[in-house]
Amino acid sequence: TIGDLIMHFISLFWKVLFSLVPPRFCGSGYPSFVVSLMFIGILTAVVEQVASLLGCVWGIKPAVSGITLVALGTSLPDTFASRSAAIHDESADAAIGNVTGSNSVERVPGTGPALAPCCCLEMG
Repeated sequence: TIGDLIMHFISLFWKVLFSLVPPRFCGSGYPSFVVSLMFIGILTAVVEQVASLLGCVWGIKPAVSGITLVALGTSLPDTFASRSAAIHDESADAAIGNVTGSNSVERVPGTGPALAPCCCLEMG
């Protein structure tokens, strides 16, 4: 169908990129792990640059664009995964686990170090 054709061209970049990751059975999975980490680093830098450029074009302060655009980019995939899990699962256990797991993993490292000095000052 035409929708499949459009989705194929939209996802072609990702298909080619992920085809460069070696299979996990080669070298006990270490080459796959290293290449995947490199891709994560490269794509993180690309996301940061795109958010910075969009913030500049829209006239948003860098801190605000970093917080909102990057947070949106990391939260939307979780939202779609949770929606899909909720639709296809009768009890929606996977959706609840995805939401609580992603929120705790994404929010705690970001807010914990920021709140730690305040807690130490309050206690001291």
